[in-house]
Amino acid sequence: MKKLFLAAFIFCSLYAVLKDKEKDPLHKRKFITNIIEIKNSIPSNKTISDEMEFKDGKIFSDFLNDKFNMSWIKYSIEKDTTFIDSVLETEVRYFEVKAYFKDEDREETNVFCKINNEYIEGEIKISKNDKLKKHFEFSGSEKATKIKDKNK
Repeated sequence: MKKLFLAAFIFCSLYAVLKDKEKDPLHKRKFITNIIEIKNSIPSNKTISDEMEFKDGKIFSDFLNDKFNMSWIKYSIEKDTTFIDSVLETEVRYFEVKAYFKDEDREETNVFCKINNEYIEGEIKISKNDKLKKHFEFSGSEKATKIKDKNK
């Protein structure tokens, strides 16, 4: 009887911990962005369309995958806050996110972005041996999702 009680207690404790575990607020969010390369502090005239996806604490960019062969990059949420916009008088959810990746050639990729409700902006810096090789800036908005019709 004691073993059954102990097993039930452990199961309930694990369930409570896992149930209350804070979920990633960016999980399954996708953004359509335009990327501009910055050379010698001057933005290029050419923009590149990209789709960025957040999932399970990692970020995926079609651009980074296609051009630099980088898949999912682990990110951390540096700032997560909610405030009232004084002009529109609406609630705004704001995030600052940092992602870091280092490959076997010691090339480092840093992604920093700010998400303001459904809008995103940020930069991507690729460096090797502390020397900047590539610098990009991006901005865009959240990809519209299909609304499922419950009547079907």
